Amino acid sequence: MTKGTGLPDIKELEQRIFRIGSQEDFQQAAWWAFLYQYEANPIYRQFCDLLKADPQKVRGLDQVPFLPVEMFKNHRILAGNQTWEKVFRSSGTTGMERSSHHIHRLEQYRKSFLKGFEYFYGPVQDYCLLALLPGYADNPDSSLIYMVQELIREGGHPDSGFFLEDPGRLADQLKQLEKRGQKTLLLGVSFALLDMAERYQVPLKNTIVMETGGMKGRRAEITREELHHKLMKSFDLQSIHSEYGMAELLSQAYSQGGGRFQTPPWMKVFIRDYYDPFHLLEPGKSGGINIIDLANLHSCPFIETKDIGRLHTNGSFEVLGRFDNSDIRGCNLLSDI
Repeated sequence: MTKGTGLPDIKELEQRIFRIGSQEDFQQAAWWAFLYQYEANPIYRQFCDLLKADPQKVRGLDQVPFLPVEMFKNHRILAGNQTWEKVFRSSGTTGMERSSHHIHRLEQYRKSFLKGFEYFYGPVQDYCLLALLPGYADNPDSSLIYMVQELIREGGHPDSGFFLEDPGRLADQLKQLEKRGQKTLLLGVSFALLDMAERYQVPLKNTIVMETGGMKGRRAEITREELHHKLMKSFDLQSIHSEYGMAELLSQAYSQGGGRFQTPPWMKVFIRDYYDPFHLLEPGKSGGINIIDLANLHSCPFIETKDIGRLHTNGSFEVLGRFDNSDIRGCNLLSDI
């Protein structure tokens, strides 16, 4: 890791994050983010101190502590002046404890998901976006719904919108868009896409189908491979795209087929050992997914997730499942924070 002599102005660092163009750029920005977090985020600093991981002892990204995502359930994770514009909450069933992600500035989130989408798919203005998701009015604390609403607004296509409550109208809309040759993105949760595929078999040539995961208790869980096979067969497609994100992050990874996800330049995935959360594994081995999301500068960029995955040598990764009893796994130091 390249260690600079000092921390740049925080506004300058916000801008540099989205100009990362090399591994060296990423390492420098990650080091600055670590310095900033240690100085300005009381929860993260306490976690680092318990691990004896202060900036004088950390020698590389593999030694930077990743904050267990469970901390967002009972702590306000914020750096700097401790102000926020919005709180996003994780999804969950009734009675389940949900994570809360306090967003210092929504503009940082908008910049991250707009630039991330453009990095993989080009200008959002080229697409008609059709969402098999609930509307924002019914889910104002969902980061996914907010993202899709803003992508629709930024894209400006008159036929874009949310269609979860009217799949028949969505099927008609898809047929009309296909006739016009309009580039289209159909994005939705797994159960809604599967319902749509079973009720309306619409061959698609100009449409990308993207699933965001989750049966949400509405249907029996199936593997991603099974889901994609059913969707490809119904929509006559060669591949199904996927989006990987969570309420505790401000960036998304995307798969353009085959379940292998790629990250934008300011986001990086690592795999940790199942039994030693502080040991990172080489590509090819499965373990827990750790994420550096530098857009998360003002909450925490270093997140230990509940997901299980595998990293590949080209930097892509797969999501293989989730930890059992994930609320109780991981670092036993959490009770001290």
